[in-house]
Amino acid sequence: MRDRYRKRANQPVVAVRLALDTPGFNYRKWGAEQHCKTNDWLVDNSGDVYTVDGEVFARTYRQVGPGQYVKTAPVWAERARAPGAVKTKEGQSHYEAGDYLVFNNEDGSDGYCMSASKFEAMYEADHND
Repeated sequence: MRDRYRKRANQPVVAVRLALDTPGFNYRKWGAEQHCKTNDWLVDNSGDVYTVDGEVFARTYRQVGPGQYVKTAPVWAERARAPGAVKTKEGQSHYEAGDYLVFNNEDGSDGYCMSASKFEAMYEADHND
């Protein structure tokens, strides 16, 4: 059962759009190979650095200062019952039992995962339907 959450307002990220003529690049994170492309965003989330698809970033974040953004769109999340992997827009992300499976869309698409401690520090229940 997935519940709806919002990122806490005091959790901005630092981000830069990869507005370059590039085929993108590959990197290793979350136990698998990831790939970013032109117009994706390079995000530093309190020292956790990763990329976010350009269209997803534009739809889910808003600028709050020079180079600072806050995720304003809700997410839907559930605790994983067993270890596994989720397909992401950048590649694949591995998780352990107890981690959160997080989705930008209510239908369970555009997913990623994170540890319970990180998720609970960054997100709160959203009861505004």
